[in-house]
Amino acid sequence: MAKSLQEQLLAAGLVNNKKAKQNQREKKRQQHLQRTGKEDVVDEAKVSAEQARKAKAERDRELNRQRDEMAQKKAIAAQIRQLIASNAIRSEQGDVRYQFVGPDNKVKPIHVDQAVFDRLSRGQLAIMELDDGFAVIPVPVTDKIRQRNDALFIYIADSSADQLDEDDPYAAYQIPDDLMW
Repeated sequence: MAKSLQEQLLAAGLVNNKKAKQNQREKKRQQHLQRTGKEDVVDEAKVSAEQARKAKAERDRELNRQRDEMAQKKAIAAQIRQLIASNAIRSEQGDVRYQFVGPDNKVKPIHVDQAVFDRLSRGQLAIMELDDGFAVIPVPVTDKIRQRNDALFIYIADSSADQLDEDDPYAAYQIPDDLMW
């Protein structure tokens, strides 16, 4: 009959007697546990350490997600600020006062020149908040800004108010809405 693997390893000198007996005891203990259905005593320190590691990993993932979200919001705000600043129409010699309803539902004035005033009245230009003031920008730029953040205040004059109805009895009496006082 052939020798067992353990006996062959002992004969070859690859394993010593002490190690062979220890392996045999461990094997018998495992077989006994399987027969009796009892499990090894769970090391509570290892379990609590594993739970703490998992909780820390989850907390770190949440913090990273929040950090990424804040970075993305800052990047979008910087893009919007750049769009407004690069496309703002400057009218340094603003002698005409244009009034509009601001974000707090109060009438706000800005000073523009006559050409900008006319374009604002027709709805070709928009007004947006920029830092502590307002900036005049073209309407197509507002579409790009709304794609990034649609909650920002954008004022565009209603150009449909200038169109007259056919059955309006007061069509012959036009009321000027841009009177200068």
